[in-house]
Amino acid sequence: MTQIHELPAHRLADLVRGRELSPREIAEHCLERIERLDPTYGAFIAVSPEQVLEQARYAEKRVMRDTPDALPPLLGVPLPIKDLDLLAGAPTTFGSRAVDPAPAPLDDGPVAALRSAGALLLGKTNTPEFGCTCYTENDVAPPSRNPWDTDRTPGGSSGGAAVAVAARLAPAAHGGDGGGSLRIPASACGLFGLKPTRGRISGGPLKPDLVGLSTAGPLARTVLDAALLLDAMAGARPGDLYSAPPLALGETFVDHARRDPGRLRVGRYADAGSVGIPVHPDVLAAHDAATDLLLELGHDVEEIPTPGDAHFDGTFPEDFGVLWAAMASASPVSPDREHELRPITRWLRDRARATPVPVYVAACARLQRGVRSLIAATEPYDVLLSPTLALPPVPIGHFDRGGPEEEFRRMTEFTPFTSVYNVSGQPSASVPLHWSPDGLPIGVMLTGRMGGEGTLLSLAAQLETARPWAHRLPPGAD
Repeated sequence: MTQIHELPAHRLADLVRGRELSPREIAEHCLERIERLDPTYGAFIAVSPEQVLEQARYAEKRVMRDTPDALPPLLGVPLPIKDLDLLAGAPTTFGSRAVDPAPAPLDDGPVAALRSAGALLLGKTNTPEFGCTCYTENDVAPPSRNPWDTDRTPGGSSGGAAVAVAARLAPAAHGGDGGGSLRIPASACGLFGLKPTRGRISGGPLKPDLVGLSTAGPLARTVLDAALLLDAMAGARPGDLYSAPPLALGETFVDHARRDPGRLRVGRYADAGSVGIPVHPDVLAAHDAATDLLLELGHDVEEIPTPGDAHFDGTFPEDFGVLWAAMASASPVSPDREHELRPITRWLRDRARATPVPVYVAACARLQRGVRSLIAATEPYDVLLSPTLALPPVPIGHFDRGGPEEEFRRMTEFTPFTSVYNVSGQPSASVPLHWSPDGLPIGVMLTGRMGGEGTLLSLAAQLETARPWAHRLPPGAD
């Protein structure tokens, strides 16, 4: 008999709407699994059982009172929230001991959208300090551990969210992506993770858009579940600096996930370019296998130049580093508590303070010129295919050694492919098509045109049908 934790989010929602499964049953099942299994995995920083059960009771009343058509799309579906966003009544640590984790007075915008859609908000998932690193180790909680091999990292910064989904502690999760923070853990944990188009999901009314690197997004075991979460979170708010091209009237992302993509033109590359970062043979094997599958499905695939070299004149790593340091400096920390920050966070903030404004502006200008060149040159392609990461999941502790500069270098070697699409704002997803001979997940990355999430979802769903992955279960997560 199928267990609750084996069911995808869309199936749970259907069973709740059909009065075949109660939200309270779902909530109690998830809470029991979190209590029993999470000490092994470190997915959560905080869980709020009383709040979750209260939400479940309210959802049950709605199920019994309202007609199915009047029920919100995620009613009774348990979802955790990344601990960089506010969840009303839950503490927010931002992964930092330099912050007092007082209960949040309200929800952040994407969290409020998920609550309005009927989701049971389980609690807060583990994240590195202020989301500054591509792995999930901090000073406020044990490290998040990859369910496929608990000695290895799940990546970051949405590492706790990915662990919760991969370990079947939740069917899907809220995450965020400022330099790959959804796609990195999706690849490492065998999940589908989607960074939407810039402006698709508003951070308002609380979060500033700044340079538009970061956005909320879904992590899920199935493409359809990711589309369901994206439909719930998508939307603009007054004062947003960026906007995404709208869907056609009456259309949803779920519609796209259920639609054949047609024959697509795909541009592929697997080289990190002049930065000279080697790509692991298992990663290249995954990339080649994805190419073969796309060809089998009737798509046209051709080689393209590495975007970082072809369009950014070799300055992308340095210029992105300037922006990343600036983002780290934007997190408010009391001056008398700066010493409590982790060395990498202090190093990034010091780097930002030492960067003159004209240098920052010049870096932004060069990046925008590169984006204009990139988007113009790749416009003929419906989708771009690349590795998500340059390496399979690495051991816990791999990054945090040798000082901050060495740490930053190791992070760059791990993830040289993702950040260019945070700068460009294009939608980008990691798809879990491959497992290494050692049994470790290795994702491939699909990137679309601005506003092209629908195409990515249609193609990813086609790949999922051809090479299913949701049935794969990490050892110990049954």
